[in-house]
Amino acid sequence: MTEQEDVGPNGSLLLDDQLCFALYAAQRAVTAAYRPLLEELGLTYPQYLVLLVLWERGETTVKELATALHLDYGTVSPLLKRLESAGLVRRERSARDERSVLVALTGRGELLKERAETVPEALLTATGVNGADVARLREELWRLAERAEGAAARGR
Repeated sequence: MTEQEDVGPNGSLLLDDQLCFALYAAQRAVTAAYRPLLEELGLTYPQYLVLLVLWERGETTVKELATALHLDYGTVSPLLKRLESAGLVRRERSARDERSVLVALTGRGELLKERAETVPEALLTATGVNGADVARLREELWRLAERAEGAAARGR
């Protein structure tokens, strides 16, 4: 047995044994699979995520949007600017709190939802993954995200 074979996946420095790399590769591949579906809508993947939150929640603050997407304000702000330029969202200062910026869908953004409703099923078809597998995998990934966030918080 070689020294590499002696080391199990938990202690391995082999690239293909790294959880982070498997997640990174899967994320890139899934995002690439979304690309042609979203191009038909004139959206990038991050823009699609912003619209998903707005379609689900309606008008929301930039802060709440950033929290929902697990992104910082500096990442969300340019996304919103591009969506606003495309006529899909509008931003305005809250009348109740001028420090807060509200984001809402425009009529055009609302209409895009109907066309976007085909995206989830089209992705499953394109990847050959069934709904039960998606549900199981999503649950495991959220559990992993929660544990990793806890580990990151303890490491600060």
